[in-house]
Amino acid sequence: MTRLEEFYANQNEDERLTSPSGKVEFTVTTHYIDKYLKQGDRILEVGAATGRYSLHYAHKGYRVDAVELVQSNLDVLKQHILPDDNINARQGNALDLSFYEDGTFDIVLVLGPMYHLFTDEDKLQCLSEAHRVAKKGGLVFVAYCQFDSAMIRFAFDRGQYDHVLENKLLDEEKLVPIPNPDNVIDVCRKEDVDRLDSHFDWTRLHYVGTDMFTQFFPQKVDEFDKIMYNRYIRYTLSVCERQELVGASDHSLDILRKQ
Repeated sequence: MTRLEEFYANQNEDERLTSPSGKVEFTVTTHYIDKYLKQGDRILEVGAATGRYSLHYAHKGYRVDAVELVQSNLDVLKQHILPDDNINARQGNALDLSFYEDGTFDIVLVLGPMYHLFTDEDKLQCLSEAHRVAKKGGLVFVAYCQFDSAMIRFAFDRGQYDHVLENKLLDEEKLVPIPNPDNVIDVCRKEDVDRLDSHFDWTRLHYVGTDMFTQFFPQKVDEFDKIMYNRYIRYTLSVCERQELVGASDHSLDILRKQ
């Protein structure tokens, strides 16, 4: 908890998805949520951070519950709630949603917790709770941080390969990540997500790279004029489900329907 509080205290989470480059992830994610969202659906966001998604849908008139672990993030979220928003924001842990009954929500968003969970036990508990509170036929959206993008940008582009080894973040023989809570952020590959999903009775609808190549030239994306930016978004949406490319994305989105 202390590491998470320090992590979010040192970055402006509220603005992370508002720059043009940051909005790519937001735009792709909401594109897929909107694809399935129906009038009257009840939404739960677990690990809502400062509420970028929860507030977006509350402002559109949906009934939203937002659960966030870090108090400073929750405080920012509450500051942005409008008088007409039907949103219940509360502090809570993604591993224990016992204040909600089984089968309560049409849409469950888990867009942050898996970034900070390092054991299969915790990851499966998080997914189990999301699965439990979703209605039969409801959708669960789970976001992950990708290993290969992190390797390319941090280990190679920034010259931190030795740092990765010294801090026991990489199995150099197998070239796979080593889960390490001291790193705050956990990374994975699609096969890791597949293995977790196999424990539950749900069907995958999409597996998407939500920012794709944006992290390799964010400043350029920030400088695009409106026409070029719209072209880039259209291109990103056209390739974000190409499974041979998703691993290059910073973030992936697993979209699941509960049976």
